[in-house]
Amino acid sequence: MRQGTDPLDQGAGTGGLLRQPKAVWATAGASVVAFMGIGLVDPILPSIAKGLDATPSQVSLLFTSYFLITAVAMLVTGFVSSRIGGKKTLLVGLALVVVFAALAGTSNSVGELVGFRAGWGLGNALFVSTALAVIVGAAAGGSAAAILLYESALGLGMACGPLVGAVLGDMKWRYPFFGTAALMAIGFLAITVFLKEQPRPARKTSLLDPVKALGHGGLASAAASAFFYNYAFFTVLAFTPFVLNMSPYKSGGVFFAWGVLLAVFSVLVAPRLQERFGSLKVLGGSLVLLAADLVVLGYGNHATAVAATIASGAFIGLNNTVYTELALGVSDAPRPVASAGYNFVRWFAAAAAPYLAPKIEEWSDLHVPFVVAAVAAVAGAVIVWVRRGVLVREVVHGAPGRVRSASPSGV
Repeated sequence: MRQGTDPLDQGAGTGGLLRQPKAVWATAGASVVAFMGIGLVDPILPSIAKGLDATPSQVSLLFTSYFLITAVAMLVTGFVSSRIGGKKTLLVGLALVVVFAALAGTSNSVGELVGFRAGWGLGNALFVSTALAVIVGAAAGGSAAAILLYESALGLGMACGPLVGAVLGDMKWRYPFFGTAALMAIGFLAITVFLKEQPRPARKTSLLDPVKALGHGGLASAAASAFFYNYAFFTVLAFTPFVLNMSPYKSGGVFFAWGVLLAVFSVLVAPRLQERFGSLKVLGGSLVLLAADLVVLGYGNHATAVAATIASGAFIGLNNTVYTELALGVSDAPRPVASAGYNFVRWFAAAAAPYLAPKIEEWSDLHVPFVVAAVAAVAGAVIVWVRRGVLVREVVHGAPGRVRSASPSGV
């Protein structure tokens, strides 16, 4: 929750948020492009399938390979950054994205494209997992301002990714990949120039530290809930474009509106709801509403499905913010280690959903994948309710009797 007066959480107002060093803006700008890469292929999935003569389930492997590698790489990111430093880790991640995004644009088969997306996922994992720690370390205004800035970058990237993918993909499905490579190259130069090397941790992180961190009941519960939530989230992101079956421009417009709602609810609405109702109530309620929205999406007509897709961005935005704070706050483990363990678990669901949803449709019908996703969202809410006792802890600084919900992280 956002209650209490921890000095680290002060200064998150608009003034504090905007008055940041160049290094923070450079890292945040590159983060926007990194998050753009997640939804970039959304509007062009049908075009890629047509261009490479592939089925929806084959094309969905673009997400599966990306997030499967991202999940495993979470065990490596802390190990690497604690040895070579935050700046070098960011640059290695950016360099990998530039190389593999460019190679993805040259693919002549869906197998090649899936493989290059896997390399892209490794680079993105190194960058994204380190970027939050770098922003927190370099930002003015405390950790709350840093997290808000990071969530703003996430929301802006998720909103712009489908739009950029639509504009470039309407010309040729290969162009969004080349565009991402060019933008990430600019981010590489900006971080090289503006970001100073960050202090390395006093203790080097081992490959097993994130797994050991999951021994904490609160972090394990947050990760388990986020696993089911991510399945629902990425059913929307990876499967819905095939259901809507729209042109790249129209699909890009739908997911741009979805991303705008995601950004607004993540950055502006979530903090206010958390302050009023508490993080766990906001999270549980939002997961149930997401489940209802998924059922409407699956059973409604085309116009209803479009509206439900856009509306899901609001619930996803709320969930991302609360989950991010949970992962960073519920455990006593260092933030990078706790975040890595949490992300290691949840990204496996992001890898599973894009592959399973089309398969479930093949085995049954168009409605069932959304019912399965809705059940997953409800399962996430049930875990939050059953394990609510370990998902809160007393605030060290602040008014007596107040509790702070450990709130988890989004992408």
